[in-house]
Amino acid sequence: QVQLVESGGGLVQAGGSLRLSCASSGRTFTNYAMGWFRQTPGKEREFVAAISWSNFNTVYADSVKGRFTISRDNAKNMVYLQMNSLKPEDTAVYYCAARPFNMATRSGDYGSWGQGTQVTVSS
Repeated sequence: QVQLVESGGGLVQAGGSLRLSCASSGRTFTNYAMGWFRQTPGKEREFVAAISWSNFNTVYADSVKGRFTISRDNAKNMVYLQMNSLKPEDTAVYYCAARPFNMATRSGDYGSWGQGTQVTVSS
């Protein structure tokens, strides 16, 4: 497994922006597809975005299309989630995840997870 650590969460007003970062350890980072998920109390972990190991392809949940952008810097072993036009319903704990090679949108397909970072959007 790959060790992942998220950062960048915080409290913002509706319409504001945040950039989440995920630092990865290991020498095989470039062979892993990366994903972002979010979770609120009492609900299943929800897919947000994913990016291929080659950085050629991305996938987004309908709820964040046009507002969020996932990116990665393989030289720095980092993956990012730029969040713009934030809404109160975006409030959640956001998790970074990794799996070998192929992208996926189900949380059960990812084997490595970070500890999560809290994002709170006020109305």
